[in-house]
Amino acid sequence: MYSSLWASCDELRGGMDASQYKDYVLFMLFIKYISDKYAESNDFAPPVVIPPGSSFKDMIALKGKSDIGDKINTQIIQPLIDANARLARSDFPDFNDPNKLGEGKAMVDRLTNLVSIFQKPELDFTKNRAEHDDILGDAYEYLMRHFAQDSGKSKGQFYTPSEVSRVIAKVIGISPDNTKAATTAYDPTCGSGSLLLKVAAEAGKHITLEGQEKDVTTAGLARMNMILHDFPTANILPGNTLASPKFKDGANLRTYDYVVANPPFSDKTWTAGLTPGADEYQRFTWGVPPAKQGDYAYLLHIIRSMKATGKAACILPHGVLFRGNAEAVIRKQLVRSGVLKGIIGLPANLFYGTGIPACILVLDKENAAARKGVFMIDASKGFIKDGNKNRLREQDIHKIVDTFARQDERYPRYARMVAFDEIADLKNDFNLNLPRYIDSSEPEDIHDIDAHLNGGIPERDIDAFAADWQQMPGLRATLFESAGRAGYAQLKVPVTEVKATILGHAEFIAFTEKVSALFDKWREAVTPCLAGFDKGGHPKELIGTVSETLLAAFQAAPLLDPYDVYQHLMDYWAETMQDDAYLIAADGWVARPARIVETDKKGKTKDKGWACDLIPKPYIVARYFAEELAALDAKQAELEAITSQIAEVEEEHSGEDAAFAGFEKINAAQVKDRVKEIGNDPEAKEEMAVLKQWLKLSEQESKLKKAVKELDAQLDQLAHDHYGKLSVAEVKTLVVDDKWLARLAADLQGELDRVGQTLTGRIRELAERYATPLPRLVDEVAVLSAKVEAHLKRMGATWE
Repeated sequence: MYSSLWASCDELRGGMDASQYKDYVLFMLFIKYISDKYAESNDFAPPVVIPPGSSFKDMIALKGKSDIGDKINTQIIQPLIDANARLARSDFPDFNDPNKLGEGKAMVDRLTNLVSIFQKPELDFTKNRAEHDDILGDAYEYLMRHFAQDSGKSKGQFYTPSEVSRVIAKVIGISPDNTKAATTAYDPTCGSGSLLLKVAAEAGKHITLEGQEKDVTTAGLARMNMILHDFPTANILPGNTLASPKFKDGANLRTYDYVVANPPFSDKTWTAGLTPGADEYQRFTWGVPPAKQGDYAYLLHIIRSMKATGKAACILPHGVLFRGNAEAVIRKQLVRSGVLKGIIGLPANLFYGTGIPACILVLDKENAAARKGVFMIDASKGFIKDGNKNRLREQDIHKIVDTFARQDERYPRYARMVAFDEIADLKNDFNLNLPRYIDSSEPEDIHDIDAHLNGGIPERDIDAFAADWQQMPGLRATLFESAGRAGYAQLKVPVTEVKATILGHAEFIAFTEKVSALFDKWREAVTPCLAGFDKGGHPKELIGTVSETLLAAFQAAPLLDPYDVYQHLMDYWAETMQDDAYLIAADGWVARPARIVETDKKGKTKDKGWACDLIPKPYIVARYFAEELAALDAKQAELEAITSQIAEVEEEHSGEDAAFAGFEKINAAQVKDRVKEIGNDPEAKEEMAVLKQWLKLSEQESKLKKAVKELDAQLDQLAHDHYGKLSVAEVKTLVVDDKWLARLAADLQGELDRVGQTLTGRIRELAERYATPLPRLVDEVAVLSAKVEAHLKRMGATWE
């Protein structure tokens, strides 16, 4: 489905900027979805009314017509607007704009092709089998992300990366347990609405959503986004929130249970249409933000929009934590109020509109007076590169959320609760810059001068692996002994044997067995859940359950970060398991091979063999045809050996005057021609022997190639035919045990190997660093100098 949607972009992208063509593609997705879902609805009051003649089917009838653009505007879009009070003309693009779509035939062809793409069977939403998992909403988010990426810095503001949205939605503490239909959530700068929808997803039910967005077109995107995510009653209004807030109760701002926002960073025009000193909503009683820096203006609006027990989270640039003057005054009031519950520092370059690092300010009015400090997290180091941007991984999101929810201080260079007294201390003076309170820098690798002078490895460096020695105390004693002076040790084994000593030590083996036992216990517990997943199941629920149990299980694993293990599962889910789960949800535990047919530009088709997505061929071969595979591998090894011999002969006899010296290309035809040419020439006996040797090897190679090809074809046919014989139980075993859990077991083994490699690498580095103390270096230099001097004297060179 995603590739089909992206193909629709290709129909348009040649003529316009991404920020423009996204409007056309997203509208097409919208009209197709509401047509499939509501055009023939029997509901008394469907969320979207589609008048006769205004559905996607009616759009199909316009394909190829010279006035297709005008008809889409007048017969499809306008009646929709007239029938639905929540939709406005400004929500939709102009389908008759020659500047964007081309003129005459170019426009007709482009719009006809665009309509055709949305006719594809995979975009039939009448039987949306993954409705609970919101696959359509996910597709919309996918497009939004790509459009934001393509739009460049100036136009990326309509989309907050979904990973950041998820963090915000989770840290405000909303959940199914504390929400009902009357629960309210608000975003004063809602963009395309993705942040509000993430909050709704965490709530797990249809709560009341309201949002305001200054850009009229983006507000339209948000309204469509809400409908596509099955929140048609969400209230999204256009307008400038600071100058003209639309959500009011009487003369006051409306207040909400939850407020979330990603306002424009350092908005330089925030005072447009507004006189802050005479604000009728009393938002600036703590102080007026600088005229060219609107960050605190949005924050103060959010605080005023929170109920007495309201929760909020806002993304702002790091500058709000430390900038002086007017902002310092507001910041002091913010801290003293107790409303600021926490600060989460994010990595740089996450957002499409800017590369600067940002932070999340978490606000909570409940129990604000009793709050004793601000919980700070420096999560700036946890990310992965994704093209030219950075992105939070699943483990980064989970770690932030878990740490914040538990107010967990077990990661010293990551998070801590900072008391108000420390913040108010003269040396800090309400400066909230995270490095003042959390030193997240990596400790320096300091060289020990005494060890360089006198030898020995500093115990301080060995103590850095305290967690390893706590788990394996005997290993330390096996590796090190005293260097004969306090504070220094030396290796008891040669440097080359350090790795073998660690990996072969009983305590290291016991450690790996302990971790493996945890995995085995988790595997035993989770297998029924995986095997029990079936047709009609919900993949997101499945991975939620499986991943949380894995994370919980590995909290008890020594020397491993449970979030690293969790990330392996989430990476594999994104790479393979997710697709498998959707296949099973659609068709059940069925594995059928399908032909791979490629069509070239001329329309010619070519059969490229067969494949099975759920159970690829190697899994069938490994389980059922191991003997045949071994025979094929053996024959392949013979072939490789002969090929290698041929290469050796050619290399050995390709020099000047050698057997293959005059050959343009060495092949059987040319070698045979040369053999005929030589005939019985007695002077060419050696050359003839080489040529005959090459021909013999070449003949063997040809026979082996044929044999390998035949064995491979036989094995391919055996595997193909075996799919039809598989029972459901066998399919489950192949998928769950051989494919999914075997991959995760291999990933875990990689984590265990990393523990041994890290310890080995550091011990070798320390041993080599201090292997030659200064006195020995001096002695070696003296010996070498004497040798050089002796050589020079023998050569008659002397100097004073």
